[in-house]
Amino acid sequence: MFKIRLNEFNHQQGLLNDLQQKEKQLAVIGLGYVGLPIALAFAQRFRVVGFDTNAERVAMLQRHEDPSRQLKPGDFTGADIRFTANPDDLRNAHFFVVAVPTPVDEYKVPDLKPLQRASEIIGRVLKPGDYVVYESTVYPGCTEDDCLPLLEQYSGLKLGDDFKLGYSPERINPGDKVRTLTDILKVVSGNDAEAVQTIADVYGSIIRAGIYAATSIKVAEAAKVIENVQRDLNISLMNELAVIFDKMSIDTQEVLKAASTKWNFLPFTPGLVGGHCIGIDPYYLLYKSRQLGYEPQVINSGRRVNDSMPAFVATKLVQLLLQREKNPAQTKVLVMGLTFKENIADIRNSKVVDLVRELMKYAINVHIVDPCASPNEVALDYKMTLLDAPVGRYDAVIVAVAHDQYRTLDVVYFKSLMTERPILLDLKGLYTIGREDDLTYWRL
Repeated sequence: MFKIRLNEFNHQQGLLNDLQQKEKQLAVIGLGYVGLPIALAFAQRFRVVGFDTNAERVAMLQRHEDPSRQLKPGDFTGADIRFTANPDDLRNAHFFVVAVPTPVDEYKVPDLKPLQRASEIIGRVLKPGDYVVYESTVYPGCTEDDCLPLLEQYSGLKLGDDFKLGYSPERINPGDKVRTLTDILKVVSGNDAEAVQTIADVYGSIIRAGIYAATSIKVAEAAKVIENVQRDLNISLMNELAVIFDKMSIDTQEVLKAASTKWNFLPFTPGLVGGHCIGIDPYYLLYKSRQLGYEPQVINSGRRVNDSMPAFVATKLVQLLLQREKNPAQTKVLVMGLTFKENIADIRNSKVVDLVRELMKYAINVHIVDPCASPNEVALDYKMTLLDAPVGRYDAVIVAVAHDQYRTLDVVYFKSLMTERPILLDLKGLYTIGREDDLTYWRL
């Protein structure tokens, strides 16, 4: 309900002082896209233990190598941090930040195993006076209903009497060099007023943009999940409009350009919706809502539309191939970009992968390139081959991700990659290509 400024309240800051004097340690559990930047930011002020169950990841971090390729070796400079995969190294920590993944399974049901495992690990080392703050995106109630019982079970301690609990939703935007961790307002919450203030103080020591205290842990959890639900729904509307306008032979990008001249038009665009936020988080709210006996209509509809887009694009390409008198089963198509968003290496829940699979259903020979993704990760996670560069000539090219390297490409480049009667699909609306007699250009 309010934005906290440090020192506005007279309250005990013992834990904060102990952290600042490095008499106590802070621990971050989970060192991925979210956990690592948080750990390094805290390590500029406190002594930090960075814990991850992946020993290979820990070994890379000890060499100042970011497995996610978001941070550079210089970002580790000045950080008072110890990276470890040994849970025993957490015993001296007194403030725990949990930033583990919260995926869904093949049936779109929340997979809480990483969160439960982290809670068990912390519970085994939890001490009187400690704080535990979760950052992982969950459904409202998860922190108190699913995580807290494990903390109490494995520690033998009781919330309130022995330790404090909080939730502070992560707001890291991978690949964003402008809105960085410390420049984004941080929401915090706790099990009581003292917890809220201490958590606000600790986070306030690194967050320049300020701290906002939610009225409860459930409110903070709900605020996080609806941030991504809202974006999911807005994009699903654009995707549905793109499907409708395609049937009317209207350029959706031109429609949006005209509509955006009105002052209150929201600047959303169509596209493939993947990743570990927009493409995953709505399922957490859907799951909880169904547990309560309510079947969401709007959220469900948005998810169906966005999940259907890979099939829509694949069908559109097949139609264009047939119009150009090309047998799909005898064609070769290049897909440029596989990560779930531009300029990052993250391939988790990439809907471009779904697009490739849809194309393969038509027996199309698909080649994939991406300047950011790891060929080893693509092979391991998706059993697909990522080429270093295009090979030979293609009947069609699909630009699926707006990497910076792709933004400056022109029609001459694309035509150099393709055979006669070439087809270019621009899923991100990157290019403005006029009518070419020998080039079919289509964009979402």
